[in-house]
Amino acid sequence: MSGRVVHFEIPFADGEKAREFYREAFGWVVTEPPGMSYALAATGPTDNGAPTEPGFINGGLLRRESPNDSPIVVIEVDDIDTSLARIEELGGTTVLAKQAVGEIGHAAYFKDVDGNIMGLWQSA
Repeated sequence: MSGRVVHFEIPFADGEKAREFYREAFGWVVTEPPGMSYALAATGPTDNGAPTEPGFINGGLLRRESPNDSPIVVIEVDDIDTSLARIEELGGTTVLAKQAVGEIGHAAYFKDVDGNIMGLWQSA
């Protein structure tokens, strides 16, 4: 299990306003893939969506709705099901079980022991 922070998600009420804010405030490249209600936020140079320099991660902007009602840090794991089981053994809870993200991997959300919602990512 890598345990690395590999992604972030920032919720919005007004997508156009949020995308423009992050573009203008930080120079992020914000794109909207066709057929998705999600915007990808590149915070530095990328190659096919992946960071090309150490020290930064990319993220996404999405509509504010439960469980995504506050910013979320996403942690990479080898196996989401195993990780969720361990999280629950340690007192955390599953908020959203493993779901496919197209052909690229799987995502899930959990609540830690202090009530913070965090994300999990498993590459395909």
